[in-house]
Amino acid sequence: MKKLIMILAISSGTMALTNFRIMAQSLTMRVPAQPPLPPHVPIWDGNTVDLKLHKVSDGVYAIQPSTVEVETTKGIPQATSGGFIVGDKGVMIIECFLNKKLFQQQIKLIRSVTDKPIVYAVNTSDHGDHCFTNYLLPASTIIIQNEFAKENLSKNFENIKQFMINLFGKGRGIEEVKYRAADVTIAKNNTLSVDMGGGKVVELINTGTAQSPADLFVWMPSSKVFWAGNPFIAESPTIPWLFDGFFLEPADNLQKIYNMLPDDAVVIPGHGRITNKAGIKYTIDYVQTLKQSVEEAVTKGLSLEQAQQTITMKEYNKGYELFDWLHFYFNLPNAYKDISSKRK
Repeated sequence: MKKLIMILAISSGTMALTNFRIMAQSLTMRVPAQPPLPPHVPIWDGNTVDLKLHKVSDGVYAIQPSTVEVETTKGIPQATSGGFIVGDKGVMIIECFLNKKLFQQQIKLIRSVTDKPIVYAVNTSDHGDHCFTNYLLPASTIIIQNEFAKENLSKNFENIKQFMINLFGKGRGIEEVKYRAADVTIAKNNTLSVDMGGGKVVELINTGTAQSPADLFVWMPSSKVFWAGNPFIAESPTIPWLFDGFFLEPADNLQKIYNMLPDDAVVIPGHGRITNKAGIKYTIDYVQTLKQSVEEAVTKGLSLEQAQQTITMKEYNKGYELFDWLHFYFNLPNAYKDISSKRK
């Protein structure tokens, strides 16, 4: 992986694919062509989420739903987790949440710790629950995204808003969000190192697609704290959300990131309680098992429909509420699409 050391840089790229295309395009191999909505909408309610502060280490904090400790291992989908880092130069926040109500909670928690200015805001995804409230930040705050994320949001913001309304419901503050462009972008296979002062150097890593092409990982080597974003949604029984139309590249990149982390890393998943490297192994195991199973199905000449009937992966269906929706309508079809295309 190339490493780009800088504090401020603006780059641009060509959008090869449209993120969130999944609802219309990537499941064309499946019947029905339009996948159903999840078992319940909203998946979680942005009007009722209560955010709490968790101190991870000196000057390093996670911001998470108050329900994560009890509900993550019960398989109940959780709202977005983020956090912030306080250095001599100011504050870096990780994630700008779904709506104004959550943003206000986030700022209140930050101000309970420090009155330093918010110098940087990092979005780990172009999904709205990670970036929609960028517009509420001070004008002086420098917003950092993956290169693809900026490109996609600039071209498809209204479509992404509608996608989020479909999953998280009307009247959740999504309708009024406004687009604000990133100031700094990180190209694929590059890392941006930001020195916050006081020995706090933050590495922002773009491996390429780990869930979507817009992914960004946040790593603090000195504190061994890792914000995993959507690629590592949560620990068991949660399975990954590979609904952006990709499988083989995420499979490779998830393994790369997992291998990069030390055993004693503190992992803040995108939507679950704080865990460690062992806690995210479930995602790796699920993806590798799915890959092997689909490869065997393709070798045998099974159609997608036949593969769906046989690759149930019951050993990973441990009570996650969205297992069937994700596994049969997204993860498995995308694995089949990528693997069968590679064999041609």
